Amino acid sequence: MHQRDRHFFRFFRIVRRDGDKAYPVVTLIGFKKARASREAAAALGIETGARVLQFVNGLALHRKTVLIEHITVPEALFPGLTESKLRNRPNTLYNFYQDGFGINVVETDERVSVALANELESAQLGVDVGAPLLEIRRIAYSYHRSAVELRISRLNTEEYEYIGTRAARDDQK
Repeated sequence: MHQRDRHFFRFFRIVRRDGDKAYPVVTLIGFKKARASREAAAALGIETGARVLQFVNGLALHRKTVLIEHITVPEALFPGLTESKLRNRPNTLYNFYQDGFGINVVETDERVSVALANELESAQLGVDVGAPLLEIRRIAYSYHRSAVELRISRLNTEEYEYIGTRAARDDQK
């Protein structure tokens, strides 16, 4: 596999049930400045009420939106980040973090569970409100396990699935 593919699919683990891997087409659905909720603050290691940026992405695979991402990042780590810059970024989000803000995502922790589709997810994914979705809660870390992003993704598993992989450090044993 090409180096670019290996790096990208290290963090993007959604594949079609037949095993086909595709690069998603990302659409920015929403962007706002907010105050950190208790949950976001705990995940990101910041004070409750600290300034954060929240955005929602829709990811399409094979011309159909299958994943909605709710992302929260500390505003202090991303000075000058605007909706326009996010919408017009030239590459993947983690490359954008690195190129624009000097933030390298080097590892993630993920927890997987089931959630029910809200109205936004229903409209974007073409499922009923309350339909079960796979929820992936990710905390992305830079060096020294410094949390830089909380990402809550909701996947329509009708045709797609999440593929877990062993961490790179486990491969070195």
